[in-house]
Amino acid sequence: MTLTIPNAPGSSGYLDMFPERRMSYFGNSYILGLTVTAGIGGLLFGYDTGVISGALLYIKDDFEVVKHSSFLQETIVSMAIVGAILGAAAGGWINDYYGRKKATMFADVIFAAGAIVMAAAPDPYVLIAGRFLVGLGVGVASVTAPVYIAEASPSEVRGGLVSTNVLMITGGQFLSYLVNSAFTQVPGTWRWMLGVSGVPAVVQFGLMLLMPESPRWLFMKNRKSEAIQVLVRMYDISRLEDEIDHLSAAEEEEKLRKRTVSYLDVFRSKEMRLAFFAGAGLQAFQQFTGINTVMYYSPTIVQMAGFHSNQLALLLSLIVAAMNAAGTVVGIYFIDHCGRKKLALSSLCGVIISLLILSFSFFKQADTSSSDGGLYGWFAVLGLALYIAFFAPGMGPVPWTVNSEIYPQQYRGICGGMSATVNWISNLIVAQTFLSIAEAAGTGMTFLILAGIAVLAVVFVIVFVPETQGLTFSEVEQIWKERAWGDNSGWFSSSDSNNMEGLLEQGSPSEGS
Repeated sequence: MTLTIPNAPGSSGYLDMFPERRMSYFGNSYILGLTVTAGIGGLLFGYDTGVISGALLYIKDDFEVVKHSSFLQETIVSMAIVGAILGAAAGGWINDYYGRKKATMFADVIFAAGAIVMAAAPDPYVLIAGRFLVGLGVGVASVTAPVYIAEASPSEVRGGLVSTNVLMITGGQFLSYLVNSAFTQVPGTWRWMLGVSGVPAVVQFGLMLLMPESPRWLFMKNRKSEAIQVLVRMYDISRLEDEIDHLSAAEEEEKLRKRTVSYLDVFRSKEMRLAFFAGAGLQAFQQFTGINTVMYYSPTIVQMAGFHSNQLALLLSLIVAAMNAAGTVVGIYFIDHCGRKKLALSSLCGVIISLLILSFSFFKQADTSSSDGGLYGWFAVLGLALYIAFFAPGMGPVPWTVNSEIYPQQYRGICGGMSATVNWISNLIVAQTFLSIAEAAGTGMTFLILAGIAVLAVVFVIVFVPETQGLTFSEVEQIWKERAWGDNSGWFSSSDSNNMEGLLEQGSPSEGS
């Protein structure tokens, strides 16, 4: 592998001039190994999301109080999300202070401890405490894994390598359903399902002992000699000096942003308010259109449709999880070929149709006395499968991709974290209320409500979300300028200009001609 130094700043770069010399996804086994190891954090994230859906069926059998309380069922599911919100909030500080490597290992310890507590829980309340611990680990991992991978990735393959973490999440969900199915006939069923979740955490902890710290973090902590030792294993000598120079410059910009940009600045600028509204709105609609209702409760939904066998419910849910993983692969391809906005809109249209099928199925199922699901039970399963088939390629990856593109560089970390928090909180609301709403209003009406929310999401995307495919960051910034002030207006209002104009001149890329 031979890579040479890009041209001077401002040019298109040597790698753009000679694309055949770009590093490929599989071009460096060291980087790929680091990516897969860090991606186990995504696997933990996905496994925890999926495993509770099957375990809940057997937890209800063991604990009578859980069986008769939708609130306890929702709390068992959603307490992990509460932990994840707190873990994600603390994860940024842990990453900055202790580094990406130690943050990952810390998440593994917390996750493994939570798995042990869940497996040994003598009552549902200890189980809930274990779910909270697992959630803390998931929250820290959800912040750390993509950052660690991105900071250790060559720019030309960074997108694909970071997307590996998304694949690990959906792969973890699929694995959880396999594990659920494997333990259906084993004594202590749900304890094995939840306890096994600690195994990947232990494996990742061991592998992380062999992995380096992020070179970007080492530069930030002025440990440049250690950073160079890491970079030597990633790049050919002809490219190494250039990577070091760019990394040093990027760290200076990062430190500048942290000194000069605050959370309040997001709401002081009209452009940033519009951008954050679009990004956070996408994250909220991702959850409120029901994705984690499907992932957390799919076996329960299948049973609601009339398939009362736990084994059959898990098998049908396994198919749903497999479609979710496959759909993510499809989405990674189409997101750069069809555009973000078009992909989101087509995804939402399919989601609406799927939710209407689910709603119709449950309305009709309520009018029949079939105990084995019958025709409308199979319609419900079809609706679930179609929902995943449409959601996974579009509304799965689009909100995360758009949020990485629509903010100026100075705000990308702050706004990305804020929008991710909106996602987790929306996730919590959905997980904590779905069964109660279904119990009060009926499952058919609940899915009809979700379909209505999906219609609102279509309107939101059309009106507020710009197409960012193929645009530079400066071109995306220009979109917000035009939306805020019109085509011929300046970047900021007079009050905004006093605070922010100098900062943007220092950090933003040139608009060009």
